Order: sequence, then structure tokens, then C-alpha cells
Amino acid sequence: MKVVALGVHILDVLARPVAEIPEGQGSQLVEQIKVTAAGAAGGTALTFAKLGAEVHSAGAIGTDNAGRMLAMLLEDFGISTKHLVRKPEFQTSATVLPIRPNGDRPAFHVVGATLGYGLDDVPMDLIASATHLHFGAPEFLGGEKAAVILAHARKHGVVTSADILAPGNPGLLEWIAPALPHLDYLLPNDEQVLGFTGASTLVDGCRMLLDRGVGCVAATAGADGALVVDAETSTAVPAFATDVVDTTGCGDAFSAGFMRGIALGRSLQASAELGCAAAAHVATGLGSDHGSFDLAGLDSYIAAAQQTGVGV
Repeated sequence: MKVVALGVHILDVLARPVAEIPEGQGSQLVEQIKVTAAGAAGGTALTFAKLGAEVHSAGAIGTDNAGRMLAMLLEDFGISTKHLVRKPEFQTSATVLPIRPNGDRPAFHVVGATLGYGLDDVPMDLIASATHLHFGAPEFLGGEKAAVILAHARKHGVVTSADILAPGNPGLLEWIAPALPHLDYLLPNDEQVLGFTGASTLVDGCRMLLDRGVGCVAATAGADGALVVDAETSTAVPAFATDVVDTTGCGDAFSAGFMRGIALGRSLQASAELGCAAAAHVATGLGSDHGSFDLAGLDSYIAAAQQTGVGV
């Protein structure tokens, strides 16, 4: 699997546990502060790399220290950052996340260099040579530009997938609509699906997205796992029970695990199980890069959980 993780790359600064923000210039002690690579493309790239894929990041960062750190954090996982374009007029996209004791993650975000990434920056030759293109947050380029990239990928036999970073609303769906017929797999969360479509059930919402031209929708639903819907089937896959520390990056981990399963020729259900297992491991610690798992380890974890019924 040679995958291009294209789109939003973010430097995350996380602290936990943070029950409340101190007033004035007050301070409080926390157990952990961590800096990680993240984003709808960057976070997904991390799990792709852990699961044995050859990964190339493509997106925009600044020429600041944050950008250098972000590239280094990706390279530590063997991810190529050659195609992260440096934008001196922007700071690197970054987020500060005070993680609540229950794992919730309010965020303070600077969009930064993501806004400077354009069609001319996209490594079309690299995409043509890949087996998979994962588009993290195509809404930042817009549906028409995203469609050009995705159509180019499919012309060269590349499997295409995407997830959405922004909250779901009908206006956003129309903004990205031109890209949807060029997607083999769309990987939103349940709130996005229902917000995009106005459907009363997740199954109906996924089918409405199929009607827009998407080949398959794999929607995450937090503790309820995932729902995978294509033209013929609808499959619910439960989440694995785990002690949640931080949900940052769980959706990205699912996307990478699911698409890794697809690349290995696994069924939609088995691919979603791999995605849910990756997400469960990321949730047990701080940040998108948490967990030393690999493909063999996740397969053993899934098999043990299914055999004993414990953890499912």
C-alpha cells in the first residue's frame, strides 16, 4: 500500500486532565503535556504508517518552528514529508487541546498554512504512482478543486477516500458535492452524516450520500462503533470497549485502519473492525500518535476479543 495522505496537517499541543480553565493568571498542575502530529491527513498518516503502509504526506506547513517540529514528528514514523509545501506567509496550522477528565477535547485552533494550499501545490505525479489517495478535509480546497485531484487519481487506478473535518451542514455538503462522485470511500462521523443530509437515521443518511455518487460510506459513531453502507449492504460494527483517555485522532485512526483493511483485500466488515481496533488503541492515551500497535498486534487483539467476547 503506497498512500498519499493529502490535506490538513496540524501540530497539536495537548494537556490532560483539564477540568476547567483557571481564571485570570491562575495555573493548575496536569499529569501530561504532549506535542503530536495530527489533522485529517496528518493524523491518518500516523496510523497508516503503523499498519505497514508506505506513506507520503502532502499539504502545507509554515516555515516556523512549529512546521519543522510537525515534519519531524511525521518523519519519526517513517512518513515522507517531501511534499509538505512550506508557506512563509502563514504559520503552521496548530491546535491547543485541554483534554477533559472524561476524554472530551475542546479545542483552540489556528487554521494557518492550510488556507494557503492550492491546486498548484498538489503532487499529481506522486498521486498517479500511489495505490491509495486519502484526502483529509477536502472542504478546504472546495469540491471542484478536490474533484480534479480525485479524478486524476482514479484515472490512474488509485483508490480514493476522504473524511471531513468541519461540522456537517447542508451548505458544506453542497460545497464539496462535485468531489463526491470521485470517491470510492467517504469516512465521516455520524453527526456529519445526519447534519449533511437531514436524515432521521444514520443508514438513511449514508444512503443519501451514496445517491450523491460516493461508492461506500463508513461512518463512525463513537462508542457505538461504525456503520458501513454500500449499494448492496449495510453493516454495523461495534466498538471495542476501552478505557478512554483522549478521543483526539480516533476518527483518523479508524480511517487509516479501515482503508488498510481494504488495501489488504479484506471485507467491509473486517476492514471496519480493523479501523475500530486502531481507534480503540489511540483512545487509551494522549494524542493522535498514541499506541505502539502494528497490523499483527491489532489482528491478534480483534481475534482475542471476538473469541472471548471481552472488549467488544
